[in-house]
Amino acid sequence: MAKEANELARPASSLLTPDDSVLILIDHQSQMAFSVQSTTIAEVADNTAQLAASARLFGVPTLLTTVAESFSGPVFEKVTAELDDDVVRNRVERTTVNAWEDPRVVDWVLSTGRKKIVIAGLWTEVCVAFPVLSAIEAGFEVYFVEDASGGVSETAHRASVDRMVQAGGVPVTSAQYLYELHRDWANADKYNDVIAIAKKYQGVFGVGIEYHQDKAARGAE
Repeated sequence: MAKEANELARPASSLLTPDDSVLILIDHQSQMAFSVQSTTIAEVADNTAQLAASARLFGVPTLLTTVAESFSGPVFEKVTAELDDDVVRNRVERTTVNAWEDPRVVDWVLSTGRKKIVIAGLWTEVCVAFPVLSAIEAGFEVYFVEDASGGVSETAHRASVDRMVQAGGVPVTSAQYLYELHRDWANADKYNDVIAIAKKYQGVFGVGIEYHQDKAARGAE
């Protein structure tokens, strides 16, 4: 029985790892944010920053892409602060509404040799749904981060989520992404960094971490 349990105690192949996936952040820009009504911009910004921090911590290749920056404005500073400088510097500035229709985006994905793509962006119904559907049709496994994306209405966001799921897209959340990459608290070299990201971006759970750390510090006095 122990041998059988050891053989079965393996992660699902559908779970993301730092070695088999990439992250694409699309159009998290101020002008795009003004129209978002399905959630708050503060929540989208925090969750996207958490994604960026998680990917950087675990060395996941990350592409930042924007559309018409002269009109749509800069990427949220909270997000760029969590990205490596070269990711920000090498971002792809597009004219295409669908990021997947820009050959530079597809070229970048192909250059990584990875088949799992994680996507978040503004708006859900356009800048997320279009590349998700396109990448799925191109043969990739595609995950979209629902809480780091937002639509112009709850209806628009929900209809797009349903459409992507029906096509084979997998919805995930920003916190789920962090823990899916981490996977094991025995991973001591990443432990403190994972806790720092959770404390910074995970709301009530972050407050709980702060409380525990304060309590532990007082007990050590």
